[in-house]
Amino acid sequence: MSSHFAGRRRRRVLLTGAGAISSIGIGVAEFAVALRSGRTGTDQITLFDTSGFQYSRGHQVGDFDLSRWIHRTPLDKLGRASRFSVAASRMALEDADVTEADLRGRRGLVAVGTTDGEGHELDQLVEMSLQGGPASMDQAMARRAPASRLALSVAHELELSDVEVFTVPTACAAGNYALGAGFDAVRSGDVDYALVGGADALCRKTFAGFYRLGLVASEECRPFDAARDGLLTGEGAGIVLLESEESALARDAHVYAEVLGYGLNCDAHNPVSPEEDSVARCLRLALDNADVKPQDVDLISAHGTGTPTNDVTEARAIRQVYGDSPPPVIGIKSMIGHTMGAASALAAIAGALSIRHGFIPPTANHRTTDPECGVDCVPNQAIDADVRIVQNNALAFGGNNAVVILAAYDRDARSAGDD
Repeated sequence: MSSHFAGRRRRRVLLTGAGAISSIGIGVAEFAVALRSGRTGTDQITLFDTSGFQYSRGHQVGDFDLSRWIHRTPLDKLGRASRFSVAASRMALEDADVTEADLRGRRGLVAVGTTDGEGHELDQLVEMSLQGGPASMDQAMARRAPASRLALSVAHELELSDVEVFTVPTACAAGNYALGAGFDAVRSGDVDYALVGGADALCRKTFAGFYRLGLVASEECRPFDAARDGLLTGEGAGIVLLESEESALARDAHVYAEVLGYGLNCDAHNPVSPEEDSVARCLRLALDNADVKPQDVDLISAHGTGTPTNDVTEARAIRQVYGDSPPPVIGIKSMIGHTMGAASALAAIAGALSIRHGFIPPTANHRTTDPECGVDCVPNQAIDADVRIVQNNALAFGGNNAVVILAAYDRDARSAGDD
């Protein structure tokens, strides 16, 4: 037991609500159906000018009724990513059957992970400046641009006052970082609830960066496939409501999963390439923190970008920890694209849905598994399964690794580390 919790009972942390915005579905119910069916959301990118790029496909969120989810904040005051984070937060509350009034007066945490912040707004600001647009529009756009607004806007929209609010900037692992922060805060009793996850909007800067690195796929993202040729950038948001077991039982909440623990490390090995031993260490940190043995894990939701280096490195790290016969290792980026800061949050929701509804989502677009990866990626078709424990991986540029462990909630079980 860590010194922070010595002599204290760790509160069990339950995931009781989820909000999902993605290219394959809006809302957790539609997201679940899309995952089970192996739906892909790939289309031509229209949010920014893709002329001059050889490839221009990605995962763009279609239009949906934002007024259904954003009531108080004028939409022109919110950037695209903030709209996603606010809407997904309200979705999570509605899914949990919790009202804003239920949260007021209770201590809370709002943490939203992101890679680009409001990069889409900055794209527009640059374009408008180059075209000589009016200064008033530049100023309005600039006010929407700070990344801190992704989390602050949630608190403002929901009129939450007794909350700690922050945006997590750890790139593509940021969603899991936010989940870990929420887990710690609820488990320790520092807060009564946490609204945590990740959000990002498509932006030209990130697309161009991945393109220049040679990491953008020509057609589809194919994690662990022998013919994979890269990722497809995407956008969206995944926000979950975490609360203590006592809180959830008191209101007879439905429970998707229990958060058992997580692991973080940062090796700074390379700006863009993951390091096998460091990833393996992070997997072990998460399993140890959750008090879970590798043989007890039923599903690994991989970072699975579909790039040649990432998939092999991640698969080798998994085999370091799990041996030559790991559990199914899926890559949902094949369906939703790489949604940057939202990626691991949406993957966590997918893991929770797998536990609750008894299925393993497929890795879409699959043809032939790369023998260097050597994993069962559940190609193309979901399978029914009794999923009890899920490991959710996130590997970010700069060596930022974050792994979260989710489990089916067993009311009679004791939390790891309880006295």
